[in-house]
Amino acid sequence: MITARRTARTVATALAALAALALGGCGIRSTPVPVDAGPAPSRVSCTPPGPGEEGSADGTAPTAVFLVCSGEVVAVERAVPPEEGASGRDARLETARALLEELRREPSRAEDEAGFDSSVPDDLEVEGPAEGDPEEALRLSREPGGLPPFALAQIVCTFAGTAAGARDDSVVLGGPTEDGHGEGLMAYSCTRALRGSPEAAKTAGTPLPE
Repeated sequence: MITARRTARTVATALAALAALALGGCGIRSTPVPVDAGPAPSRVSCTPPGPGEEGSADGTAPTAVFLVCSGEVVAVERAVPPEEGASGRDARLETARALLEELRREPSRAEDEAGFDSSVPDDLEVEGPAEGDPEEALRLSREPGGLPPFALAQIVCTFAGTAAGARDDSVVLGGPTEDGHGEGLMAYSCTRALRGSPEAAKTAGTPLPE
């Protein structure tokens, strides 16, 4: 009986040694204590801050501005000064400039903590239509197709449905003009596909007829 027990212990010891050798051969070092790899990476919420968290100022109005979060563009509420006393083309340009300024602005602390960011270049500018353009056209200081896809999706979705957009809620964009003349205008719509996959912005535009 004693011999059988000793034999069992010897076999168990040998198996343990073989297991250790196998782990060593695989490049894995055995350890007698659990390994703390740290907490699992946290996921951002992409939940827009409430109206009270962004704050407001006199003369401003709550306006949807689209920011980037987890591979999509999502609306957050910002307090944007409304255009005053302007109409038609002037109102469109004033609105576009105010909204573009919001897109260039750093996210608030609440937005940052929720995972929001902006891809719109800090130096991007917007002007009104060039000679021969339809009145709803807006000219960016860079070609729309040359912008980062997220940035173009942000601009289209933020402008759509506001005074910066066209009557059918599309957004007519072009690049800089030469000698006051421009070409290559495209009409963009803020579709569900564009919001969920901003890469689609590269092919989302519809050329305007000459």
